[in-house]
Amino acid sequence: MVGAGDFIPYLKLLHGSYNLTVLCFFLYQGLLGLRIRKRRKAGLPPDVKTVKRHRKQGPVLALIGVGGYLLGLTVIYLDVGHVFEYPPHFLGGSLIASMLITTYLVSKRIRGERFRTPHFALGLAVLTVYPLQALLGIGALL
Repeated sequence: MVGAGDFIPYLKLLHGSYNLTVLCFFLYQGLLGLRIRKRRKAGLPPDVKTVKRHRKQGPVLALIGVGGYLLGLTVIYLDVGHVFEYPPHFLGGSLIASMLITTYLVSKRIRGERFRTPHFALGLAVLTVYPLQALLGIGALL
């Protein structure tokens, strides 16, 4: 007889695969943001197509990133009954989810230079922590 617990290893792999895909999307989003920033710093007119793509994808990526975090919480809760089984991975995921929400909220306030730099810094922080989080996740799987 197959029980619900038999699917947990597959759900863990799904969580990891999902978030690895999300990381790739974030890297692409970061490249778009960097292109926009370089053009602005060089005094060139904005590439409207790049700006539109970055603005359109940002909220969606933030949402799917937080969704990956919630998926991980759900899987580990179903597996062991609490979410603190892998504290470093839990804290890293919590940090990333918080930074994604903050980055989104800051992006809504970008009108001048004041909020561009925090948005850029938060984006870099997400792109720095996310690969570390992936390594912690691989360690938790093994």
